[in-house]
Amino acid sequence: MKLQGKKIILGITGSIAAYKSAVLTRLLINEGAEVKIIMTPLAKEFITPVTLATLSKHTVLSEFFSYDDGAWNSHIDLGLWADLFLIAPCTANTMAKMACGIADNLLLTTYLSVRCPVAIAPAMDVDMFEHSATQHNIQLLSSRGVQIIQPDSGELASGLEGKGRMRNPDKIVDYAASFFRNTHVDIKKKKSL
Repeated sequence: MKLQGKKIILGITGSIAAYKSAVLTRLLINEGAEVKIIMTPLAKEFITPVTLATLSKHTVLSEFFSYDDGAWNSHIDLGLWADLFLIAPCTANTMAKMACGIADNLLLTTYLSVRCPVAIAPAMDVDMFEHSATQHNIQLLSSRGVQIIQPDSGELASGLEGKGRMRNPDKIVDYAASFFRNTHVDIKKKKSL
């Protein structure tokens, strides 16, 4: 299993590509990862938290606190728990807010709190992806260490053709596994005082 023992927060934003997050969740878990999911409020319009909670075996988080019992969903605790924060799909809106440090939902507040690496898989229409503002935000986030899982080209939900399709879930899992493999530190080869 490529991700054995890894703790991954899967962030899901309001894109039609959110339907792929169910498959992505299943694949991450099949590779040995523990997955906790944070959805933006708009993401819940594209895929239900019930589906993702069933697959992940964890309550899906979207709000800062539970309306049922008042329990606080701590973005700090989530940020300390994770080995990787993976946002897939990541919309142009979420990227822009990440670039500006806007924290108006639990996903973004968690992004600003995590100590682990962050990777995003953009998903949007070709014109949005190619827009200079979006490209600037991608470059800015990349310069801050956010890993960008480049989208594929092909037919988009709008019917247009071009770059903007979220990478297939199996390729995102391969990317995550490669990331951990390439950042693995062999402690046996280290010397310490």
